[in-house]
Amino acid sequence: MERTIWEDRREVPVLAEVDVLVLGAGPAGVSAAICAAREGVRTMLVEQSGDVGGVATTGLMSHWTGNTRGGFYEELLARTAELPGDEAGMNGGPRQIINPESLKTRLLEMLEEAGVTLRLYSFASAPVMEGDAIRGVILESKAGRQAVLARVVIDATGDGDIAARAGAPFFKGREEDGRMQPVTIMFKVAGVDTERAVFPGGFEENPMVPAGPIQDVGRAHLPFPAGHVLLYRTSLPGVVTCNMTNCIDIDGTDPADMTRATLVCRRQMEAMIPFLQTYVPGFERCYLISSASILGVRETRHFVGEATITREDILSARVFDDWAVTRAHFNFDVHNLTGNGLDETGAQKHFRQTRGYTIPYGCLVPQKIENLLLAGRDICGTHMAHSNYRVMPICANMGQAAGVAASLCVKRNVTPRALDVKLLQRRLGEWGVEP
Repeated sequence: MERTIWEDRREVPVLAEVDVLVLGAGPAGVSAAICAAREGVRTMLVEQSGDVGGVATTGLMSHWTGNTRGGFYEELLARTAELPGDEAGMNGGPRQIINPESLKTRLLEMLEEAGVTLRLYSFASAPVMEGDAIRGVILESKAGRQAVLARVVIDATGDGDIAARAGAPFFKGREEDGRMQPVTIMFKVAGVDTERAVFPGGFEENPMVPAGPIQDVGRAHLPFPAGHVLLYRTSLPGVVTCNMTNCIDIDGTDPADMTRATLVCRRQMEAMIPFLQTYVPGFERCYLISSASILGVRETRHFVGEATITREDILSARVFDDWAVTRAHFNFDVHNLTGNGLDETGAQKHFRQTRGYTIPYGCLVPQKIENLLLAGRDICGTHMAHSNYRVMPICANMGQAAGVAASLCVKRNVTPRALDVKLLQRRLGEWGVEP
């Protein structure tokens, strides 16, 4: 039996009372906050780190992955892109390359312009509940414990931390065994001769280098469970983003696991620089210049919502009657749950569904808990569907849907579960979102 202690009851000062409280400032949370504020409701965004952008910035992500069309993501791309390219933002094009440092500032500017109240360096630790309804959130920071009360809370923490603590039902990982996709620390190297370099961007890309097919060379010479080689251009001369570290059997909601993964990935990184120098053309004089401040966690909680999106829905390009996100498109990006490379269930360049799909509003509404919406990879979907919709452009458009929905709930004095989805669709249509 675990030992416990008792805490004394204590008064918690109320920091603010707002209409919409958004938790987590990744692409989903930033989009939700901006869109809610633009709809004219008092909006606060809370983030535990000192920067906004999540995996896109502190996670040092290489590019906006996916070729989602329309929605708030298009505006994000237009405001933050440093290189010209396809106006629609096709996957992997120059326009989708991320400069994390400039992106941090551009996102702050957009939040300020929208009138969002931003609270950094604050951890959302517990829900304020009234029966099954969430009424706010307790924050922990250097200022101590403080409460923010809200009419609608949007959990965009990725892991759904507050939704879980509020009692919303969920499962973790793959349905049959609970295993979750591996985690990664992204890093950048400089000193690369990009004219001679190769840039394998997916597990199914295996270009030849002098020692053989590059993915085969990686598996032979990198420390297991690392082994794949994913290299991406940046907007800076001679700088390349590397997505190569890999730690399996990690629960991203367990700090002990996250600590272990950090140690594993950083040890792998030390082996990767000499590997690149030895085996990859153009990288002979490369050197490490930066690494992500956070682990890239791909999968943890899947909440049980009013609707569920499945693998079959994506393969059939289904247009749901209660759509909230439209024209989403990616592939089944399932990283190997037991090793490196692509899982046997995944498909990247061999993914054949090119029409895109929609996500129903019910996926953003968790069962049991009122006044709560989800945005990001923690929405209601299966393990396989999640491998497609978890990418940042799709999460950004989920944030837009959640932010607009929350504003409608405030204005009409209804809960997210009771909101007429036709009202949401009409308003999203005015934003340019179409199925």
